[in-house]
Amino acid sequence: MSKRIEKNGLQVDAQLVDFLEGQALPDTGVTADAFWAGFSAIVHDLGPRNILLLQKRDAIQGQIDAWHVANPLADAIVYKSFLTEIGYLVAEGPDFSIETKNVDPEIANVPGPQLVVPITNARFALNAANARWGSLYDALYGTDALGSVATGKGYDADRGSQVIAWGRAHLDAVVPLATGSWTDIDAAGALAPVLANHAQYAGQITNKEVFLRANGLLIRIVIDPTSTIGSSDKAGISDIIVESALSTIMDCEDSVAAVDAEDKIIAYANWLGLMKGDLAEDMTKGGESFTRVLNEDVAFTDAAGSLATHKGRSLMLIRNVGHLMTNSAVLDRDGNEVSEGLMDAMFTTLIAMHDLAREGGNSLHGSVYVVKPKMHGPEEVAFAVEIFDRVEAALGLPANTVKLGIMDEERRTSVNLKECIRAAKQRVAFINTGFLDRTGDEIHTSMEAGPMVPKGEMKDGPWIKSYEDRNVDIGLACGLQGRAQIGKGMWAMPDLMADMLVAKVNHPNAGANCAWVPSPTAATLHATHYHKIDVLARQNEIKDGGPRGTLSDLLTIPVASKPNWTKDVITREVENNAQGILGYVVRWVNQGIGCSKVPDINDVGLMEDRATCRISSQALANWLHHDVVTEVDVMASMQKMAAVVDRQNDADPTYLPMAPTFDGIAFQAACDLVFQGRVQPSGYTEPVLHRRRLELKAQRNH
Repeated sequence: MSKRIEKNGLQVDAQLVDFLEGQALPDTGVTADAFWAGFSAIVHDLGPRNILLLQKRDAIQGQIDAWHVANPLADAIVYKSFLTEIGYLVAEGPDFSIETKNVDPEIANVPGPQLVVPITNARFALNAANARWGSLYDALYGTDALGSVATGKGYDADRGSQVIAWGRAHLDAVVPLATGSWTDIDAAGALAPVLANHAQYAGQITNKEVFLRANGLLIRIVIDPTSTIGSSDKAGISDIIVESALSTIMDCEDSVAAVDAEDKIIAYANWLGLMKGDLAEDMTKGGESFTRVLNEDVAFTDAAGSLATHKGRSLMLIRNVGHLMTNSAVLDRDGNEVSEGLMDAMFTTLIAMHDLAREGGNSLHGSVYVVKPKMHGPEEVAFAVEIFDRVEAALGLPANTVKLGIMDEERRTSVNLKECIRAAKQRVAFINTGFLDRTGDEIHTSMEAGPMVPKGEMKDGPWIKSYEDRNVDIGLACGLQGRAQIGKGMWAMPDLMADMLVAKVNHPNAGANCAWVPSPTAATLHATHYHKIDVLARQNEIKDGGPRGTLSDLLTIPVASKPNWTKDVITREVENNAQGILGYVVRWVNQGIGCSKVPDINDVGLMEDRATCRISSQALANWLHHDVVTEVDVMASMQKMAAVVDRQNDADPTYLPMAPTFDGIAFQAACDLVFQGRVQPSGYTEPVLHRRRLELKAQRNH
C-alpha cells in the first residue's frame, strides 16, 4: 500500500503530492492550498455526475441490446425512430459557427501532418516535438518510399541519385521555377539568385539555405557543395528539409499503460518538461552517446529582408483520458478512486501554465490544447466543457484558455456530431475520425444485431464512408475552417512508406487539414501531400458541393446478412484477431508498453494501441456470441497464436513467453478481453488491461 496524504478531503498518493508541490506548482502562481481545494471541489461536485453519465451509457446500451433481440428484422426507419425515442439520437438545432478564439496557426490556418505519441516515453515525446522539421532526403533514402529498401552499409550513390531525382521532381510539382526545371540548375552559385525571385520565396540563411513556401508549409533548400550529397549534386543542394509534423498529440490515453500514481507521475513529469522547455533524455545511437533536448526555433532573413524566426518544434496538444476510468492515485472523501479524466484535466492544465508564462513556447496565442477521447454524445461533451470551466476557475485562468479536441470515435458522437460541436462551440479546436475505436463501438453497440462482417470488410461498408465524409462536412458547416482542425486517422504500417505515399494523399484531398502518422519520418513524407493539395481550397469545393454522407448510411449496421464463410475463412479471421490481441496485450501487461509496432500474422509491423485491441476483441466476442465460433475454437487459436507471438519476440531479452503453459497474467488478460468482451463497458479494453497490469505489479512487489 502506498502512503497517502490528506488534502482537502482527498487521500493523495504521497509521490503525487511530492511531484505536484515540488515540481509542477512552483512558478505557476497557484498555491498548493488553492490547487487542492479547487481539485477537491471538482472531484466531489463533478465525480457523481461522471458516474451518472456512465450509468446512462449502460442503460442506453441495455435498451439497444433488448431492441435488437426483439426486432431482428426491423427496417431502418423503425430503427431510427427507436434511437430517437430513447435519446440516443438527439434533435439537431439551427445552423451555427464555432466561436473559438486565440487559436495557433498550426491548428487554424496551416494544414499538415499530426503525430500521436505516448507521453510516458520521453524519447518518443522529444522526437515528436522535434519533428517539426524533417529531411526529405533521409526519409526517401531510409525507407521503402522509392519502392525498395536500402541495403548494405555506407552511402549508395545510385540510391542517392534516385533520391535527388525524386526531390527535384517534387520541387517541380510544388514550387516550380518561372522557367525551366529544377533539374536545369547546374551551378550552386546560380541557385540563390534564382530562388530569391521565386514567387514562393519566403527567405534565406545567406549562402546556406533558401526558404520557399507551399500551401503554408516551408521548404528549406540546403546548399552545401562540400558535403557528400551536395558534391554529387550539380546545383550543390545537399538536402531538402520540409516542415513536417505541424502538431503532435502527447498522449495520456490509448498509447500508454498508466495504471497508478507511479505511472501517472511519469506522464505528468514528461509533459512538465515539454511545457517548461527543459525535457532532456540521454541516448545512445550508433555507438555515440548524447543528450536529446527540444530544438531551438529557426532564424532566417525573410522576403522583406527582416530577421524572422519560425518554430523549431511541433505544436503540442495533450490527450487526456476519457470519462470511464478511475485511478488509485487519488481517493475521494468516501475512499473511492477518483475519475482519471478529472485528474488529467486539473494536472495537465496546471502544467501547461508553465508554457503560458514564457515567451516563444508552445502556444503563441495563450491557449492549452486538450484532446478529449471516447465521449458519447453532446451531453458528455458539455460535461467536458464544464470540467474545464471549473479547472480554469480553480487555477485562475481566463475562460476558454483550454481548447478542446473532440474525438469522433464513438457511435453516439458520430450520429450527433453537430450537437457535440455546438456543446463546445467556444472551445472546440479539433475534430478527428478514429476508425478503429469507432469500429469497436460499432460492433459493441450492435452486438445483438447479428454476426458482424470480418474486420477487413468493415472499410467497404456504407457506414464508414458516411462517417468519414460527414465528419468533414459537418465540421465545415459548423465553421471549423480557419479556426480548428478537421482530422483523419492513423496510417498504421510504419514500414510501408511507399504504400502510404499512394494512399494517404486521400486525407488532404478529403478536406482534412491534419491526419495522423506513426513516425517523424512518415510526417516528412506525408507533408509532401500537403505541398500538392491546397486543403483550404479543397474545403471550399466540398462546401460548395453540398452534404455527402447520410445519417441512414451512418446507421447501417455492418452485420453479415447471410454468413456463408468457409471454415478456412473463419479460422484465418479468428487467428488474425487473436494474434493482434496477444501481440499487443503481452507487452502492455508484462512490460507496460502502451503502443508499439507489433508484427501481424504475416510478420508485417503494425502500430497497435488500445483502439486496435478493442476492435479485434469485440470482433471475436461478437462471433462467439452468435455461434460463428465456439469457445474451444477460439481458445485453440489463442494458444496457437501465443506461440507465434512468442517467436516474434524471441529477440527481446525482457520478454516473458506465454506458451506452453498459458497461465501467465498477460495471456489471461488477452482471454478476458475476448471471452468477457461482450460485457465490457462499451467494449473498452481499459478495465481488463488495468486490472491485470495492477495484478502483475502487485505480484512483482511481493
